[in-house]
Amino acid sequence: VQLQASGGGLVQPGGSLSLSCTASKFTLDRHAIGWFRQAPGKERAKVGCIGDDGRTFYRGPVKGRFTISRDIAKDTVYLELKDLRPEDTAIYYCAADSRRNEVDHCPYNPDLWGEGTLVTVSS
Repeated sequence: VQLQASGGGLVQPGGSLSLSCTASKFTLDRHAIGWFRQAPGKERAKVGCIGDDGRTFYRGPVKGRFTISRDIAKDTVYLELKDLRPEDTAIYYCAADSRRNEVDHCPYNPDLWGEGTLVTVSS
């Protein structure tokens, strides 16, 4: 079972990026996928999630700016980032709970992690 995040890069404030999380060896409609980020010098924090039923959850700082979606046929979850701010600079990760436990559309105990992708917001 593997997850792989990709799509990060350097973007100016106010810009947009699209991240992808590709899953292998499990199906997205049976797992909630969470997006997390870790900023320099800070602990990893939840950004938002998409449940196995496709419903989503977002933390306050990103509501209205970030959108999570998925393409089950492609085994891919997307994180669209808009109106990016310098404080959004972080390594972004996707994760799942191998036991498929879920709470509030998020993996309950995420133990499957992909390599992160770096998003840098700077002018």
